[in-house]
Amino acid sequence: MTLRDEALAALAKVIDPELRKPITELGMVGEITGTSIAIKLTVPTCPAAQAIRAEAQAAVDSLGLTAELTVMTQDERNELKEKLRAGKPPRTNPFDENTLTRVFLVGSGKGGVGKSTLTANLAVALADQGFSVGLIDADIFGYSIPGQLGIEDKPTQLDEMILPPVAFGVKVISIGMFVDGSQAVAWRGPMLHRTIEQFLKDVFWGQLDFLLIDMPPGTGDVAISLGQALPTARSIVITTPQEAAAEVALRSGAVGIQTGQSVFGVIENMSWLVQPDGSKLEIFGNGGGLAVAKHLETELIGQVPISVPLRVGSDEGKPVVLANPEDPAAIEIRKLAKKIAESKLDLKGKRLPLA
Repeated sequence: MTLRDEALAALAKVIDPELRKPITELGMVGEITGTSIAIKLTVPTCPAAQAIRAEAQAAVDSLGLTAELTVMTQDERNELKEKLRAGKPPRTNPFDENTLTRVFLVGSGKGGVGKSTLTANLAVALADQGFSVGLIDADIFGYSIPGQLGIEDKPTQLDEMILPPVAFGVKVISIGMFVDGSQAVAWRGPMLHRTIEQFLKDVFWGQLDFLLIDMPPGTGDVAISLGQALPTARSIVITTPQEAAAEVALRSGAVGIQTGQSVFGVIENMSWLVQPDGSKLEIFGNGGGLAVAKHLETELIGQVPISVPLRVGSDEGKPVVLANPEDPAAIEIRKLAKKIAESKLDLKGKRLPLA
C-alpha cells in the first residue's frame, strides 16, 4: 500500500458529525504534501472543524502525518451536494408517499402537557437503539427542542442545503437555531408554511429510519401543512389524565385524521406520582388517556409518570432516557420507543432501494 492508501484506510474511520458518513466518502481528504495531509471542510465556518481535525490527526498519527484543515472549492461542494442528493433534484421532499422513513407527528390539543419533552426523549431513545433518527421542531412559536437536547450549534449552510446539528445521535432542526433565544416569532400562515417546507426540503436528512415531528399545540396552519406534505405520517396524541385536557387532545387527533394521517396511539403524560412506599398518587385524576384512545378508536400505548429527573433533564439538555435510565419515566419512554420501533411501514407500491 502507498502512504496515501494507508492514510485513506485510517481516515475511513473518521465520521463527519453532521453528515454521519466517513470523510473519505465525502471527498474531504485532499493531497499529501510532505508530511501533511489536507482535510477539506465543507465551509470555513463548520462548527465541527476542530473535532474533525482532532479525529483525523489521531487516525494518521502513526503514519507520521499532520492533518491540516482546508476548505472545499465551489466545484467540490457542488459535487458533494450531488452525491448527497443521490440523483434527486434540489428542494425535493424526501418524505413523500414513496418514503421508507417511518414518520410520526407528536401532537396535543393544548400546551403544557409535556409533548416536546416526550418527543425529544423518544427520539433519543430510538437513536440509542441504533436507528437513524431525525427530529423537526415544528412548534415555531413555542420552540424548545434545542434547549431540551442541549444544542447550541447553528446548522451549517452548504449553499442552499442545510446540514442539521446532531445531538445524542439525532439530527435536529428548529427555528430556535436561527433566532436569538429571547426573540419571539410572530409570523402569519404563509411564513409558517415556507419554514416547514424548508425544514423538509432544504435540510439534508439522509436515509432516516424514523422522523419525529414535535407539533405545535392545536390545529392551525402548521398541522395542515405537515399533514399535506407527509402522506405516510402517523399521529401520536399526547394528553394528561384530567378530563379537560382529554377533550382538547381529541382535536389534535381529529385534525390528523382529516388530513389523512392514521392515529398510532395515545400517550398519557403525568399519569401519577410514585410515592416513597411505591403507591401512585393521581394528582391530575385518571382516565383521560383511555377516553381519548377510545374516542379515536386507537390504543393507549403508554402512561408516563410525573418525574423530577425528567423535568431536570429537559431543563439541562440531558434527556432522562440516557441521563437517568432507571427513572420510572425513562423506563416507560423506552418502552414507548420500542413500540414505535416495532411499528411496520406499508411497503405496498413502494420502490425499494435494492442493488
